[in-house]
This record gives sequence, C-alpha cells and structure tokens, in this order.
Amino acid sequence: AQEAAPVLLVVLARLVSSTWHEGSGYYTESHTNEVYAEETPAEPALDYRRVPQWCATLNIHHGDATCYSPRGSSYRSSLGTRCELSCTRGYRLVGSSVVQCLPNRHWSRMAYCRQIRCHVLPAVLRGSYVCSAGVQMDSRCDYTCLPGYQLEGDRSRICMEDGRWSGTEPICVDMEPPKIRCPDSRERIAEPGKLTATVYWDPPRVKDSADGVIKRVMLRGPEPGSEFPEGEHVIRYTAHDQAYNRASCKFSVRVQGTRCPVLKPPQNGYISCTSDGNNYGATCEYLCDGGYERQGTSLRVCQSTQQWTGSQPLCTPMQINTAVNSAASLLDQFNEKRRLLVISAPDSSNRYYKMQISMLQQAACGLDLRHITVIELVGQPPHEVGRIREHQLSLGIIQELRQFLHLTRSHFNAVLLDKVGTDRERYIAPVSPDELFVFIDTYLLGEREAARRAQSGDPCE
Repeated sequence: AQEAAPVLLVVLARLVSSTWHEGSGYYTESHTNEVYAEETPAEPALDYRRVPQWCATLNIHHGDATCYSPRGSSYRSSLGTRCELSCTRGYRLVGSSVVQCLPNRHWSRMAYCRQIRCHVLPAVLRGSYVCSAGVQMDSRCDYTCLPGYQLEGDRSRICMEDGRWSGTEPICVDMEPPKIRCPDSRERIAEPGKLTATVYWDPPRVKDSADGVIKRVMLRGPEPGSEFPEGEHVIRYTAHDQAYNRASCKFSVRVQGTRCPVLKPPQNGYISCTSDGNNYGATCEYLCDGGYERQGTSLRVCQSTQQWTGSQPLCTPMQINTAVNSAASLLDQFNEKRRLLVISAPDSSNRYYKMQISMLQQAACGLDLRHITVIELVGQPPHEVGRIREHQLSLGIIQELRQFLHLTRSHFNAVLLDKVGTDRERYIAPVSPDELFVFIDTYLLGEREAARRAQSGDPCE
C-alpha cells in the first residue's frame, strides 16, 4: 500500500498591506507579490481571536477615539472593536463618528478632523476691525470707526463653533455734530442823531469732525452790516453737516445810546425834539403857547459829553403894542400866534353884548387854551371905544378894523379870525363858548397844536 505522500501546496498570494494616515481619516494600500508555501492546517491559518491588533491603530489628528472591544478595554483595534470619534475644540469631524474593525482588517468608514474657520469679514466703510486669531474659531474681531464717526451695532464679533460669526455687521455713522464758533460779542455807541448803530462781524468758523463737509449754515437774526436799535440783540448761527447733525452758537450785539438829561418844557410852552428827544445829536426846539413869546435860545442840541448846548428859554406873556399907526400893524402882532374874536356892539348897554362878555369871562381858561384874544369895538363916534384887555385902541385903528372886517355899529355882531387873519365865522347873536370851542377844535387846529392838545389834555376840565 502506498502511503499518500504529503502534498505541498504552493499558493501564489497577493499580499495587501494597508497604511493608515494619522489624523486624516484616509488610508492607502500597497501591493506586493510574494509566494507563501504552507501546509493545509487542521484549523484556520490565522486565529484572529488571538491577534490583539487586527486593524491599524486609530490615531485621529486633533481628535480622539473612544473604543469598545469585545475582548476588553486593553484591546483597541482587535476584530469587532467599535470606536466613537470626536475632535478637539476648534475642529469639526468630517465623516462617520462611529467606526468598527472589520474582518478584512479595515475600519468600516473614514473620518478626519477639519479646523473650524469662519468666512473673512467684509471691510467696514469709514472704519476697520482687528481680529485676535484671524478666522479661526473663538477669534474675536473688534470694530472701530474713523474719528468723527460712531459705531452702530455690535462692537465685537466672535467666530463660533458652527463656522458663523456672532452678531451682525456694524456700520460707522456720523452722529457727532459739527464744531461751530461764533464771533465775540460786541458793543457799539449809537450814531449821532440816531438810536441805531451799524454793526459788522465775520461769519462763524465751522468744521465737521467726520468728512469735513458742511451742508448748510443758517443765520437767525439781522445780517452783518445791519442797523441795530438801542439795546441788546442775540445773533444765532446753526450749522448742519451731511448727516443732518447740527450745532449752534450765539453772540450778542449791544447798542448803547449817549443821552443827555431829559429837558423840561417851559411854563406856558412845550418842546419839540428830533430822534428820541435826549440822545446824542438830538435837537430840541422850544415853543410857547399862543399869547406867549420866547425869551432866549430856540434850539438846544445834545452833545457827546451828555450835555445840552445853551440854556432853557422862558415863555413870557405876549406884549401887545397898540401905539401903531394902522390896523394891519396891529393884526400882524397876532399872526401865527393867536386867534381873534372881534365883538361889535352899538353901545355897552346892549343886552347881546352884555350876555356875550359874561359868557366869555366865565370861559377864560378855554379861550386861552385855544389861543383866542378878544377885541371889543363898542359905541358910536366920537365916544366909540376899542380895547384889547386893558389896552385901548385909537379911533383911527377902530375905523380901519370896522372897514376891514365889515362890522356895522347899528347892531350886535362878531367875527372869528384864524391865526393868519382869515375870516372863518360870523355871528349876529351871542355865541356860547362850547359852540365856539367845538368849531375851533374841529376846523382850526393845526397838526402841531392838535398833537400838543392830545398830549396835554384839557387843563380847564
């Protein structure tokens, strides 16, 4: 019997070796052709249960693997080992988070840790930012704005674990008002004969702290070169930049008048002044009431020394000269000074004459207030009498007056003359003072006399 000879098996095997790239999650295979001769074993040639390192050792760069082996915690890459993969902070796992060592001596899946990075932040108009670690996770970027601008929004942004920046993108806005400086306050003396002064000044200095552009400058008050009345005046400027921020400044203009002491009107007279009456350059004219004449200077001027020129005149009673040679010369003495009421009666016992003289005597104040002088022509020649108060008129002047005024001696009559000698009204019966005064106040008062009456009122009341 022939024993079977041992059979030598020649096996041509393609030996495959695997290489694990640490931390990348990738592996490569290298191929070599080698010949192995072995006998047919009674049991498997390789007992994987006795091989502690079946798969390549896991080594995750920037990460960690937590493995659970069927053979115990000491076996981290034996067949059937299950590993959970994780990355250190700042890295994100790419691939499967769980792998298992397979019979083909490969891990079931591939994975690696990739660094977490955020996108590059855009540039900020009129500002900038500085980051602590670029675009890596936990990098903090702090924003700042150019001078004159303020940050609106998040001042800092942090790169988070999800690869996004915290917060929102801020902006730089112009919120600072411009700088404005007004000219200094000023004081001026009022010009001679006026209560005003012409004042000039330079425009305010304005500067914007952001882009340097001033959109508008507004003036509240008179323009430079205007005439300012006496007193204090506030001038205000307001500037606006392109972002509509505004700033204001103000200064004052004070106009001071040089004044003389207030003049008092003379007794039985009044004063008419230019300008404000007692300011530098004002001129005051002294005037007397009707029936009074001025004694002394007529004009006085307020000087820069705050003193008046000249001295105060007096208003003395009008001197009537009856020793004239004509009625015209007599009437000229009253021209523009007094009104005349000429009364004619046949004799002193005439009842109309007595009634008229009685009423006029009781209204002496009103007659003087209205500048009325009474002339009486009474009787028949050669015993005819003419008088002005206590002044007696000659027979020749009496005759001329009657002819000039067309006054008859046969009955009572009266005529009212204005201040220039014009016949304004005639009466054939006694006229009451009230009727006479109403007529004069209504028709015969000049502008100056009316203003004077309105100012002083009626002293006879």
